[in-house]
Amino acid sequence: MKEKTIDYMLRATWMAVTKMYNEEAGKKDSTMATGFALISIDPDEGTPSTALGPKMGMEATSLSRTLKNMEEKGLIERKPNPLDGRGVLIHLTPFGKEMRAFSKSVVLRFDEAVSEAVSEEDLKTFKRVAHTILELINAKKIYTTEKIT
Repeated sequence: MKEKTIDYMLRATWMAVTKMYNEEAGKKDSTMATGFALISIDPDEGTPSTALGPKMGMEATSLSRTLKNMEEKGLIERKPNPLDGRGVLIHLTPFGKEMRAFSKSVVLRFDEAVSEAVSEEDLKTFKRVAHTILELINAKKIYTTEKIT
């Protein structure tokens, strides 16, 4: 059997996780993107709209669509930022807070299930490898003429 590349394993795993999260979110007429947005919004203070995209690793256009849908479903409301007259804070509505709790429980259940099935040592190794991959990408050390050390 041919060995799978690291890229393939990451992609296949993330696609399976995405499908699983979307199936769970669908039970509440929601999506994974909405769930991640809900978790990323500060439930007490709100979150500046400009900080939300980077926090979630989403492009502004995708985030705008997600926020528009969330507003239409009554999950969030936009309020002027008192510290920045040009800015907008995204606040959760009571329904948004309820759905945030659901989204958080879905993520925590995933973590719990993986932690039950994988040893603590293997999880630490996985986290170190994932962190190293992120560092290599962020430091632009993969597609460069310099040697990786």
